[in-house]
Amino acid sequence: MEEKYESEWTKSIPLKEQVTIVKRLLKFAKPFRRTFLSAIFFALILSVINIILPRIIQLFMDDYLTPKTATNQVIFFFAGLYLFGIIVKSIIWFFQWFLYSMASLKTYQHIRVKLFEKLQTLGMSYFDQTPAGSIVSRVTNDTETLFEFWYVFLMVLTGIFAVVSSFIAMFQINGKIALYNLIFLPILLIVIWYYQKFSSRIYRSMREKLSQLNTKLNEYISGMQIIQQFRQETRLEKEFEETNDEYLRTRFSMIRTNSLLLGPIINFLYTLAIALSLTLFGYDALHSPVEVGMIYAFVTYVQAFFNPMTQMMDFLSVFTDGMVAGSRILKIFDNQEVTPQQNPCADATITEGKIEFRNVSFSYDGENNVLDHISFIAYPGETVALIGHTGSGKSSIINVLMRFYEFYEGEILIDDRDIREYPLPELRQKLGLVLQDAFMFYGDIAGNIRMLNPDITDEQIKAAATFVQADKFIETLPGKYHAKVIERGASYSSGQRQLISFARTMVTDPKILVLDEATANIDTETEGLIQEGLANMRQGRTTIAIAHRLSTIRDADLILVLDKGRIVERGNHEQLLKKNGLYADMYQLQNGEG
Repeated sequence: MEEKYESEWTKSIPLKEQVTIVKRLLKFAKPFRRTFLSAIFFALILSVINIILPRIIQLFMDDYLTPKTATNQVIFFFAGLYLFGIIVKSIIWFFQWFLYSMASLKTYQHIRVKLFEKLQTLGMSYFDQTPAGSIVSRVTNDTETLFEFWYVFLMVLTGIFAVVSSFIAMFQINGKIALYNLIFLPILLIVIWYYQKFSSRIYRSMREKLSQLNTKLNEYISGMQIIQQFRQETRLEKEFEETNDEYLRTRFSMIRTNSLLLGPIINFLYTLAIALSLTLFGYDALHSPVEVGMIYAFVTYVQAFFNPMTQMMDFLSVFTDGMVAGSRILKIFDNQEVTPQQNPCADATITEGKIEFRNVSFSYDGENNVLDHISFIAYPGETVALIGHTGSGKSSIINVLMRFYEFYEGEILIDDRDIREYPLPELRQKLGLVLQDAFMFYGDIAGNIRMLNPDITDEQIKAAATFVQADKFIETLPGKYHAKVIERGASYSSGQRQLISFARTMVTDPKILVLDEATANIDTETEGLIQEGLANMRQGRTTIAIAHRLSTIRDADLILVLDKGRIVERGNHEQLLKKNGLYADMYQLQNGEG
């Protein structure tokens, strides 16, 4: 599978696919088309000025310098005229690049925002299968590449303006020699075609190596504590160095290709064109006088003819890089692993909190069921506990209930209505989820409870913290609710992070509480507070709880024992102990260990 994936990213991009990528990327530039068009208009004016300036020098040389009729007035006139042209050219050039740069910047930022918005709509399965570093690489590095990518179109357009205007100017001076210079055009096109075909393969490989580099870096930084604990520094340094060397080799390949096929080829052809033009003018001079100013103007136009070619060739590497980056970005936009969708007319409201599973089956890969005909009812205000060994399907029940994954068989009902009839915001507000690992965001405690919801007041934050017993430790902190939270809340204990997570859930006053082993990683210091907090949270709410410690769910109204995706036992604590089955074995084992 890995070899297949690797080979996909080392192939060159076919021309048809490149056209498709460009068309789709251009749609992102549509909101800023007026700015782009203004910049292009200035580029057109610039090409006209570039044709006029050599004519001024030609006129001065042939009409005044050669016949030696120049006066101080004439000299100052032509010098002033040329200076005025240069000033106008500089102003036009400034507006061209300023407007185009602004439009390019806004476009690539627009793509980055849209890409991030798309990521928010992708289902959890996408994030399960895609390394975080790879996603980060697409949102940062690949979108950054598109900033320069838009300059390719400016280079192409200004190149076309310059080539056409230069050729017309050359043709007006000497049509025969101008036509001879067209010989080099098909050679340039062949070089461009070959470079594009060859380099796209290198750039795709380079982008993939960079993505792998980011993936490893993200993984190593996130797992630094484990790396140091198990003394894996040397091994991981070697792995990182190998990946970095692979990326470096692709960069070397890119440099070699660019060094050979870009500047040197154009400069060689330009030199040949100058030599050819001077030779032909020399032959003409054998039969009749040739004006020096005319030769100067013609050679200047030859340079103007090839200069944009050089710029376009230089930007071909940017274009190829942009093509690869664009294809990688568009793959995310094309991804159909979206979050489960509600019915188009979903407008139901959760009032009681009754939950019912009817013969629900679910599979992550579409082949192997992790849930097999699950059926149970959690009545309003009741607590249903899910227990079982690892892989028994406990978390999968929560995943489909929270609409993180789509189930394909059976029904899930809330208040006797299909779960798809509730708008997603309604489900997110009325279903409060507390995970085993409480994730904390950089900022302060109040911000982690509020979660950027402007409707939540400071008083509600304090009330939620008091409700779950989190206020007891928060009030002792410097700054209290504005105490600093570093990345992942590393400065707080697992129990303190969990209490903040409880407050974050309860501040929205959910009707249904979902606990995914919320007491699995708590420390003894805050265990009592957490148990009190949980007791308060469950009052008057329907609760679905995955239990790690069976002692914490003895008072549950219904306990479901799962094994290999099936419910093998159900009942309350006393009923299950009397059955002397799997639950009784697990309970006795835990008590024995205690």
